[in-house]
Amino acid sequence: MIVRIWRGWTTPENADVYESIVSTRVLPAIAERKLAGYHGAYLLRRPLAGGEVEFSTIMLFDSVDVVRDFVGPDYEVAHVPAEARAVLARFDERSAHYETLLTPEATRPV
Repeated sequence: MIVRIWRGWTTPENADVYESIVSTRVLPAIAERKLAGYHGAYLLRRPLAGGEVEFSTIMLFDSVDVVRDFVGPDYEVAHVPAEARAVLARFDERSAHYETLLTPEATRPV
């Protein structure tokens, strides 16, 4: 499994707006594409000292080929629709991809 991780930062005033855009439009639109090998996403949020709010998305895919089906041949490029960009102060231009070595199920006590 491939884990795709991306981060973006916004102001506290825009944080709820960004969260709403991603949770009600961006991620559901990705799910509606019904990409074989896409297993959903986590949306994470945390306040930072200095007044910013950081968001992370963690997306799960069977392979890098599925990531390419999602975003194109340059699979590391960030997928940030215009309406989300409008409320972000800054964001990672590229996503990081990790091969999954262990999962929570494999590390739970029996």
